[in-house]
Amino acid sequence: MKISVGILGGTGYVGVELLRLLAVHAKVEVKWVTSEKFSGKKIWEVFPGLYKFLDSECINIAQLSKLDRVDLVFSCLPHGASMRFVGRLIESGARVIDLSADFRLKNPDIYEEWYKAKHIQRELLKEAVFGLPELHREDIKDAKLVANPGCYSTSVILGLAPLAFRKLIKEDSTIVADSKAGMSGGGRAPSLESHYSESNESVVAYRVEGLGQKSEMEEVLSGLAGERVKVAFIPHLVPMNRGILTTIYAALKGEENLDEILGLYKEFYSHSPFIRIYEKESYPGVKNVRYSNFCDIGVGLQEDKFIAIVALDNLGKGASGQAVQNMNIMFSFPENEGLNFPGVFP
Repeated sequence: MKISVGILGGTGYVGVELLRLLAVHAKVEVKWVTSEKFSGKKIWEVFPGLYKFLDSECINIAQLSKLDRVDLVFSCLPHGASMRFVGRLIESGARVIDLSADFRLKNPDIYEEWYKAKHIQRELLKEAVFGLPELHREDIKDAKLVANPGCYSTSVILGLAPLAFRKLIKEDSTIVADSKAGMSGGGRAPSLESHYSESNESVVAYRVEGLGQKSEMEEVLSGLAGERVKVAFIPHLVPMNRGILTTIYAALKGEENLDEILGLYKEFYSHSPFIRIYEKESYPGVKNVRYSNFCDIGVGLQEDKFIAIVALDNLGKGASGQAVQNMNIMFSFPENEGLNFPGVFP
C-alpha cells in the first residue's frame, strides 16, 4: 500500500532533496507540489535530474483548496509562512510534517522573539511533536503534526542527548557549540553572502547572538536533563555545498572515564539506525555523511572538558532525510525505508 503526499514549497533546496528521496520511495506517491516561482512547469523542468522520475506540475499555492486530499503534507515553506496553511491541512484530514521553525518551540513568545513574526497558530503548538526520532519515536507514531528539527539543533541535541539524559552536564555551566555548515543551509534564493566570489576560500561566522535553533537546543536538552541547560551557539558558513560539522564543548559534573562515556553513547543509540558512534580517538567528517541520513558522532575528553564532534548532511538528517524518517515512523513503514544508503564519497 502506498500513501499519497503533497509538498508545499517544493522547489527550494529542502524541497528538491525531499523529492529526490520520495521519487524512489517504495511506499509513496507524490500527488502534488506547490511553487510560486515555477507554477505551471513540470517539476523535472525545474530540476532536470528528476526527469523520468516525477512528472508532477508545480501548482500555485493559491490553488491549495482545490488540490486532491492526501495522507501527508510536507511543508517546506519559510518560517512564518508555513503556519498560515498547516491548520487548514490538518482540518482536511492530512497529517503534516513541517520543516520550518513554526512549530518547534512550545513557547510562542520565544518563537516571536527569535523569528520576528507573530505566531497565529498557538493552539497547534500543544499537539506538535518535535520530530527527532532518536528521542521522540513513540510520540511521532501517532502525531498529526510533526515539527522537523533544524539542522544545527539536530547536530547539537544528538551530540549531547546521552549526557543530558544521564544528568552528567555540570549545573550552571554553559555548553559551547561551534558549527560549520555548507552554503545550501542559507537556501536557494541568491544573496550577497552566497555569491561565489564572496564565499569562496573563506569561512565566516554569522549571528554571534545565535539563531532561533539555539532555543530548540536548550528546550529539548533541558527537558532531557530535568534542569536548565544553556548553550552558546555560533554558526559558521564554509564554501562547500552541503554538510555540517559541529564541535561541542561541555563541562561535566564529575570525573568521567572516556570508555564509560563511549559505552553510554553506544547504548543510548543502540536502537537508532542512523546514528553511528565512532570508536575512541576517531572523529567524523562531512564527506562520510553527504547525501545520506546518517549522523556520525565522535567523543573525547580534553582535561576537564567533554568534546563531541558531530557530522551530518544539512539537507539529509538535518532536513529532508529526517522528514522521510519521520514519515516512515508515522505510517509504520520500516524506519530506514528509502534512506538505507551510505554517503557519497568523495
